[in-house]
Amino acid sequence: MAAGSGVPARFDLPETDAFTRPYWDAAADGRLLLRRCGACGRAHHYPREFCPHCWSEDVTWERASGRATLYTWSVVHRNDLPPFGARTPYVAAVVDLEEGPRMMTEVVECGEGDLRVGMALEVAFREEGEEAAEGAVAVPVFRPRSSS
Repeated sequence: MAAGSGVPARFDLPETDAFTRPYWDAAADGRLLLRRCGACGRAHHYPREFCPHCWSEDVTWERASGRATLYTWSVVHRNDLPPFGARTPYVAAVVDLEEGPRMMTEVVECGEGDLRVGMALEVAFREEGEEAAEGAVAVPVFRPRSSS
């Protein structure tokens, strides 16, 4: 339960702060952002205020293409943390973004038997939370890339 609220704690909602606000605002608009270093030129994800490759603080937000390939995955059949139990089975995955970084995510709209290493994916966004209670957030997930 969330402290004193009588509402079960949500383990799937991020804590948004002033630094990550641009990321979550872009996601709400259907755009995936990542950070790129002005010193070494490498992109990274998850958002940090410094480059994890060269430690430079010269990093800026950049719109990602939304294209990725499946690196690895696991089908989760049991998860006792709310609200994951209601979602089982689901596909927890790591994808390689077209821009280079790897990202932990979920693959949706794809049967277990259709998953393949290297398959082409595209970003989609799932609305989570209730606006009044927790602050709705759009969470990036990935689905098989449409052929068009």
